[in-house]
Amino acid sequence: MKKSYCPIDTFINTIKGKRKSTIILHLSEGHKRYSELLRLIPDISERMMSRQLKELEADNLINRKVFPEVPPRVEYSLTDLGEEIHPFLKGMFKGGIIFENRIASEEN
Repeated sequence: MKKSYCPIDTFINTIKGKRKSTIILHLSEGHKRYSELLRLIPDISERMMSRQLKELEADNLINRKVFPEVPPRVEYSLTDLGEEIHPFLKGMFKGGIIFENRIASEEN
């Protein structure tokens, strides 16, 4: 996470990326395994998913827990910081629905 000139920019720069906010929204529903996230977000490649998860972990928004099993099992969950920003992302989600409804009504 890198501080920007404006706190809004810091927030946007931290969560922008291929489906980072979507990953956070899914993790707000509970712990998820890597394969579950891939199923929930089918338009992201495995390589990009892995990259986004690493960046979210580096920014302390998600936890990655490796279970000592064979084969290894990994689960992702939100950190306290991730939980704290979740309401803002949920608001952005609702705002997106408002815009999509407006676009749909203009098309008719």
